[in-house]
Amino acid sequence: MPSPSAPQGRPSGRPSGPSGHTGHTSHRGNTGHAGRAGHAGHASRTSPTTLTAQERELLYALGCGLGDAEIASALALPEHAVAGQLGRILVKLGLPDRAAAIVYAFDCGLVVPGQGPRRPTATPGAGVRRRTGPAPGPWLRVSVLGPMRAWLAGQPVDVGPVRQQAVLAALALSPDRSVSQRELLDGVWGMESPGANVVPVYVYRLRKSLRLGESPGSVIRRDRYGYGLVRGVAEVDVTCVEELATEAGAAERAGDLSEAVRLCARALELFRGEPLAGLPGPLAELERLRLAERRVALAQRKADWLLRLGRDAEAIAGLSALALEEPLNEPVAALLMRALQRGGRRAEALAVFDRTARRLAADLEVAPGELLLRARWAVLRGGSAGSGLGRAGAA
Repeated sequence: MPSPSAPQGRPSGRPSGPSGHTGHTSHRGNTGHAGRAGHAGHASRTSPTTLTAQERELLYALGCGLGDAEIASALALPEHAVAGQLGRILVKLGLPDRAAAIVYAFDCGLVVPGQGPRRPTATPGAGVRRRTGPAPGPWLRVSVLGPMRAWLAGQPVDVGPVRQQAVLAALALSPDRSVSQRELLDGVWGMESPGANVVPVYVYRLRKSLRLGESPGSVIRRDRYGYGLVRGVAEVDVTCVEELATEAGAAERAGDLSEAVRLCARALELFRGEPLAGLPGPLAELERLRLAERRVALAQRKADWLLRLGRDAEAIAGLSALALEEPLNEPVAALLMRALQRGGRRAEALAVFDRTARRLAADLEVAPGELLLRARWAVLRGGSAGSGLGRAGAA
């Protein structure tokens, strides 16, 4: 993909028009040229020179109709970082959303309809980088936030039977340290351990499947402490979630709740179902519980921020779905009651309390806790259950 740093008007190697953007024409079609007029003020008020070279490259790629995965590949960035950079671009240019950024790319002359992409005069040496090997970005991507999946150089790769997948998952979940042979035996096989020699066999098979291109090296290293993934060549979705959650927390502390919500939503999108679904062993079972709880905590955190922004309807929709998934989760029920009360839906809020109380009695033989009782009392007297209610479970 061409760089946005060559002289304007220079033709691009990428074909223009719908035939040149197969699969991406909807980006341009959804915004339409009518939308350009609505955002023309942005193009005149804010110059793209306020952006860094990489941000201009990203905006150019977005205007060309590329999706996040394609932009990440073209710019040699982790996919989750694309959303973060796009958020910063929107803030700098005063644009409300992704569609407006696409329109802006046309309005400021970065991309010309009917003539293919064009590049502004600017920074010498700036250019969209193409990945030619593992070094610029993650060679291996591992996803455990759902059924186990792995991609090598962007292509799906079969990592073998479920025990072998569980070995790779154990390494992926410990990215900053080596995992001993004993830990792998206990975590993957538990009491069913077939003997110490099985671990080197599974690691050998994984190494064969996960070679670094044509080289004999693998993404799995070994040292005196055990096995681990080679640093800098692997990306794990759990790590991406924590990075996004950290960025969201920083945005909240900076007073930018909209950005915090966006980053938290991006983290939640990485969950594809039950974490480590179908994988055997004590480690997978423990991680399933931990990661499920992490997802719930992030969803609560996002809902609390939405309420603080006054986006009650969005908070209610998310919390209602979460309450159905977690019928015994009192903090979720209490937060949903608070959201419904704010929306003037007092009867529905009390119905949430009754439903949760019945499930607690039937399934656990316990009465509602203080948090849920305070939420009910707040609904009955028409007040607030307290500022800490929405943050229960925020981590």
